[in-house]
Amino acid sequence: MTPATALDLAARRDLAVRAAVEQRLLTDDEPLLALLDLTAVRDTVRALHAGFAEVAAPGQQVLHTFAVKACSLVPVLRLLHGLGVGCEAASPGELALARAAGVPAGRIVLDSPAKTGAELREALRLGVAVNADNVQELHRLDALVSGASGTSGMSGVSGVSGVPAPAAGPGSPGTPARPALGIRVNPQLGAGSIGAMSTATVTSKFGIPLADPGAREWLVRAFLERPWLTRLHCHVGSQGMPTEVMAAGARALLELADEINEAAGEQRVTTLDIGGGLPVNFTSDEAVPTHAEYARQLRAAAPGLFDGRYGLVTEFGRSLIAKAGLVVARVEYAKTSGGRRIAVTHAGAQIATRTVFAPGAWPLRVAAYDPRGRPKQAQPVRQDVAGPCCFAGDLVARDRLLPRLDQGDLAVLLDTGAYYASTPFGYNSLPRPAVYGVTFGADHAPSLSVIRRPQTLAELVAESGG
Repeated sequence: MTPATALDLAARRDLAVRAAVEQRLLTDDEPLLALLDLTAVRDTVRALHAGFAEVAAPGQQVLHTFAVKACSLVPVLRLLHGLGVGCEAASPGELALARAAGVPAGRIVLDSPAKTGAELREALRLGVAVNADNVQELHRLDALVSGASGTSGMSGVSGVSGVPAPAAGPGSPGTPARPALGIRVNPQLGAGSIGAMSTATVTSKFGIPLADPGAREWLVRAFLERPWLTRLHCHVGSQGMPTEVMAAGARALLELADEINEAAGEQRVTTLDIGGGLPVNFTSDEAVPTHAEYARQLRAAAPGLFDGRYGLVTEFGRSLIAKAGLVVARVEYAKTSGGRRIAVTHAGAQIATRTVFAPGAWPLRVAAYDPRGRPKQAQPVRQDVAGPCCFAGDLVARDRLLPRLDQGDLAVLLDTGAYYASTPFGYNSLPRPAVYGVTFGADHAPSLSVIRRPQTLAELVAESGG
């Protein structure tokens, strides 16, 4: 155990907040910032690799990718790449971010339900893996693969201009020698506790609906007719989805792959992309469920995932980085209205969008610190923690029991490493805050480095056509 990891998450958090204050990073011009504990990120990624290595067959290829939407910051993607994690991109912008981070094309997966022809052509040119979402997209790939190969059939994919020759054998998801092309399926297993995060409902917009009449037979034929299809993909849900359902989705994918390969008389499907979506515990510092627990659950539900016949790809997002993040906001004013104590801060819907608009589904813990960056020990009182946005519902905590927040104190939003600082909401044209990475030396002293500098008002105006 390194000296940094000898400190628990809470101790590192306190040191990081105090360092931000002592370095005068919170000012009138910048009353809001985000911190990312890079030690926590590294520890989580190491645990991910170890957890899957524990259940995988000897030599089995497993590529872990990070869902770029969870933290769309190039230095973070670069850090994860250095830790052996690729990228799952769901837009041209996310693909550009992954490439800017230096992630090789063979370690990038492109998923989106609305890929344009131009996006598909670019993916083929780069050698980025693509999971076709629907029948019409597959037909677009038919034309692109056939046209690029210079033949009228589907078998000439190895001649695609700008794309290397075919990969040899199954189970090489991390370094495909040609574009790895597959189909996303929806096993239609139902919703979790957050409907908007549930991607395997009967009527989900994602993937080929596996239980619809004729869909399974169509999928088998699609692979038999296209030797260049080598992957199957599913992602059944994210936060709020029971891991039992996620494991059932992976089992459904395995069963379909086995059926396709049996019908083909050879291994057409070589790689299974089982998505991500491992939920995060937002009620305490405990990281549960762990990636190792989920890997063991996958092995129990679908042993064939780990017998070495298939390469595996995962697409975890918030579970890799949420616990590592803090949002630190200055309390600008403290007031009472109708007997309710209200702390007016600079963290609201512009940075905690889901929490403000769906507080029941996305509650956040809030910690109280004094102006010097020390945890407040005062008697807890019930209060609202409000943001700066100009609508009444801009609250990150409602009637919350916290040490009394006074003017100049700091309200710290916990577990915000994913989907908060990196996913801003443009309401009221509030500038994006700085994001700082935090590392710890042998003496536990925190060192802060810029991941993203604060957006200036001039940049905001230019972005808005000024």
